[in-house]
Amino acid sequence: MNKIKDFTIHPIGMISIAFLDNDIQTFHDACSFIQNLPYKRNSDKENLTLIFTEKCGTCSSKHAVLKQLCIEQNMEDIELMIGVFKMNAINTPPILKTLEHYKLKYIPEAHTYLKFQNEYFDFTKLGSSSEGFLDYLLYEEEILPNQINEYKIELHQVFLKKWLKDKPDVNLTFDEIWRIREQCILDLSN
Repeated sequence: MNKIKDFTIHPIGMISIAFLDNDIQTFHDACSFIQNLPYKRNSDKENLTLIFTEKCGTCSSKHAVLKQLCIEQNMEDIELMIGVFKMNAINTPPILKTLEHYKLKYIPEAHTYLKFQNEYFDFTKLGSSSEGFLDYLLYEEEILPNQINEYKIELHQVFLKKWLKDKPDVNLTFDEIWRIREQCILDLSN
């Protein structure tokens, strides 16, 4: 983590204050706090403060809250990224049974992470690192915290539809592949 810029958090903005209320004074401490929270969907993706009350989050909500902290602290050079990568049993072992059941080698998954000076940082859960997805990255772009919900879903769904067209050997409909993807996310939460 020492390669990502560190800074002191000042009481400017709702997310900054929420971190300070949890006795988190620096960006590195904020990253550690976020990384140690359990992986689980929040009840409302639009409300980033739920990270603090529900004590959990996904790659999207966890990295969006860190990016929002950066925005509030005028640290704009830390980027929030969305990437689509080949999620498989090697980089995501808990989904092995689901992939095997549907005879898939991988499923394209949208993932959210931070980037600073061409270095990648994944604070999704303890032990996460960019090595889990970087070698399997199919697409990426920079986004804003308010794009982790509808925009991310739309981008992911458009990508999956194109992928299915380009993979005639994957004999599944979009609805089927989306249900399989949802099962994979459940596998990760358990």
